[in-house]
Amino acid sequence: MKRSSLWTHTERTELTDPLLILDKLVIGYNEPLTGPLSLEVSRGEVVAILGPSGAGKTTLLRTIAGLVMPLGGSSRQRVDKKGGLGYIPQNLGLARHATVAHNVSLGAGVRMKWSLSMYAERRKQTMEALEKVGMEHKATEPVRRLSGGQKRRVATARTLAQRPQLILADEFLSELDDRNASAVMDAVSPLLDEGSSLIMVEHHAKYALKYATRVWHFEDGKFSDLSVKEWIVYHNGGDEE
Repeated sequence: MKRSSLWTHTERTELTDPLLILDKLVIGYNEPLTGPLSLEVSRGEVVAILGPSGAGKTTLLRTIAGLVMPLGGSSRQRVDKKGGLGYIPQNLGLARHATVAHNVSLGAGVRMKWSLSMYAERRKQTMEALEKVGMEHKATEPVRRLSGGQKRRVATARTLAQRPQLILADEFLSELDDRNASAVMDAVSPLLDEGSSLIMVEHHAKYALKYATRVWHFEDGKFSDLSVKEWIVYHNGGDEE
């Protein structure tokens, strides 16, 4: 089988196996936010998590990332232990007083093995990632001076430089206009083509409809796993557009 450049470590599973498996996962803090979730995410999928504020979107993402303990069940990822998971939190997690290039280089170094050419390769990957999101001209700028949309593109570049197999992104395309949202998704597309998957919390349904292959929808304590077409029918009260 021809293997993608992302899958460099010896693996026990074939590329056709699910990348993420949720087995009767119960999310919440003191009380469950919804019933047990049993789901699988295949390689190359783009899943948009939609629903009103407080419904459980971010809690689900943080539980998959291992930042929140589940109330029951399990979440299993078939990714490399080192750098296989990329997480973009709502607050982006950038070092405000460091430069744009420094922030992105942190991602570039996660999966890199030591070698004499390591630092040159790290710089190269950093600048390539910044170019993909149109931020190479801001490489030496401190992050604190950037706009909200620019910071989000830097966080995306950091993830691109890391080259994770599973990307979890909270408010991934918020604060971006249509042009920059398209540029960010164009930059992520090569990773998806190579077998990575993206799970993103989105408040803007139009982006979910444009880029997602699948929708996880929260509402009134209920969870639905839908195709984009099914979500459109659901959202329109049973009428297709």
